[in-house]
Amino acid sequence: MKIAIPKERRAGEARVAASPDTVKKYVALGFEVVVESGAGAGASILDSAYQEAGATIATDAAATFAAGDVILKVQRPLAEELPLFKDGQVLISALAALSDRDMVKALAERKVTAFAMELCPRITRAQSMDILSSQANLAGYKAVLDAAAVFGRGIPMMMTAAGTVAPARFLILGAGVAGLQAIATAKRLGGVVYAFDVRPAVKEQVESLGGKFVEVDPEALKDAETAGGYAKEMSEDFKKKQQAKIHETLKKTDIAICTALIPGKPAPVLITEEMVKDMRPGSVIVDLAVEAGGNCPLSEFDKVVVKHDVTLVGHGNVPSRIAVDASALYAKNLLNFITPLVDKETKALKFNWDDEILKGTCVTRDGQVVHPALAG
Repeated sequence: MKIAIPKERRAGEARVAASPDTVKKYVALGFEVVVESGAGAGASILDSAYQEAGATIATDAAATFAAGDVILKVQRPLAEELPLFKDGQVLISALAALSDRDMVKALAERKVTAFAMELCPRITRAQSMDILSSQANLAGYKAVLDAAAVFGRGIPMMMTAAGTVAPARFLILGAGVAGLQAIATAKRLGGVVYAFDVRPAVKEQVESLGGKFVEVDPEALKDAETAGGYAKEMSEDFKKKQQAKIHETLKKTDIAICTALIPGKPAPVLITEEMVKDMRPGSVIVDLAVEAGGNCPLSEFDKVVVKHDVTLVGHGNVPSRIAVDASALYAKNLLNFITPLVDKETKALKFNWDDEILKGTCVTRDGQVVHPALAG
């Protein structure tokens, strides 16, 4: 079987779905690997590095897609890429399947067996395949650096002969993977860090990293998490209490990092315009949820803007801003997903459709949309 890795063509996407290291491992598993010329350029990987790992270089997208039984991608296909798929091909990628249902339907019509890696179940066996976690981890780190880059003050406490510089105060909204990494990074830079999350289970994690957990309503928080570990949408009464507490905390905050997302739904609004108005002049908000509408309605996608004397950073696709490491981790996630599927005798992929991971990620098969969340 052949694995093909096309160049990503979405605007702002610098990542690639395979690294030289994973190419070597695919070859060792018995695959032939074809990589489109320039696919790794955004992640500082030369064509020659792929060739040395055992891959063949294809000249363009058409040749790459035509060569592969399995297509590995970072982002869902563009409309112009869909005609390049052949019946029976396997696509493994982040597909934004819950929000781009037309694209999922189009893949079904092309009779592509498509796996949406963002839907990978959060179970122990699938942790090494979890693209959301690997990419969010880097996004949380980069968000703090992006904030520091536009913040007009230093981050740590500094004691000098001319006086003492107070440390910057951070508020991390959402203590998932991105939020926890943001806490750790802000602490390493010397900031004083506060964090808020609707899931009480993360309080201990926040405090273990040196952050201070901002609590709203401990009783209401007992039912704030899904079985899969995601945050639930909360009641209107809780949201009012939450807004009041966040508003109070933001008045003393220098840098706010917003990371709160609800799968398949618009991002919850956590920082209102009124709250922004009450922040200190020169404060910074980094909105990692901007692609899902933003945790702050004043954030603008792919822009850095100043409103009410507060700088709002709304970079899209933050993992792509650290593409070398993001590509390496993403490529390893895909390798970990594929490896258990390889039949030792035939060296081909063998699917057990009763497997929890396959059922959780497969969105199209045999010309049909098959994922329960997309049915109907």
